[in-house]
Amino acid sequence: MTTLPIALIQTRTPASAAAAFAHVEPLIREAAAGGARLILTPEGTNFLIQDRARRAAALETQDRDEAVGKLRALARELGVWLLIGSAIVKSGHAGDDRAANRSLLIDDRGEVVAAYDKLHVFDVDLPTGERWRESASVRPGEDAVVADTPWGRLGLTICYDIRFPQLYRALARAGAVMIAVPAAFTVPTGEAHWETLLRARAIETGSYVLAPAQAGAHEDGRRTWGRSTVVAPWGEVIARLDHDEPGVLFATLDLDAVTRARRAVPQLSHDREFGAPS
Repeated sequence: MTTLPIALIQTRTPASAAAAFAHVEPLIREAAAGGARLILTPEGTNFLIQDRARRAAALETQDRDEAVGKLRALARELGVWLLIGSAIVKSGHAGDDRAANRSLLIDDRGEVVAAYDKLHVFDVDLPTGERWRESASVRPGEDAVVADTPWGRLGLTICYDIRFPQLYRALARAGAVMIAVPAAFTVPTGEAHWETLLRARAIETGSYVLAPAQAGAHEDGRRTWGRSTVVAPWGEVIARLDHDEPGVLFATLDLDAVTRARRAVPQLSHDREFGAPS
């Protein structure tokens, strides 16, 4: 049996990179001390700021962001693989001052081995009156990403991506045995949909779904759902934090379960072409 000890970090990220690193560092150290070899943090690990002017002033390139640099050094020091669920950084696109919402996979030498920019930005008007226009400040990505790790391929997604099953199917067909869903889910959408969507994506792809979350009442005024979760390829929840406080969620993945699930229901090989509905 091939196993992988992992940990999901649940955070309540502050509004500056320095404070964000100070917040997440002890949680990552706890995860490494507990034996995790792959550690995943949520969306917005380097800071969360809603005010557009303050956010613009805080933006740095990926290579200059204080939290990203210190997290790379921490992965190297601890000898672990670390997924920065996302960092809000300058996109690097000329003529577009919007940020990138970017996942960064760091190996145990502190090197960035994969990067993914969030494909689907969160532009919604919720029944509660909350209104979100992520596209105003975040440039959507263009490419899906699957990264090689010592334990198998890891598909990268972020938060709102969870509502687009075609992305997850593409990642699984590209060899992903694990799919990360770092998130900062709103409370109303999290309460209604979070676990259902995570379990559905795991079942549809026969993959482990790893979902570290932001949690609670944040410095910038938002509230997030928490409930970081690990779902196995057959759809069962194998680990969950039942709260919205910062913390560490440990789990051990039996990676042979991916093969068993995909053999039992070989749906990834059963696609058929069909005509458009009329």
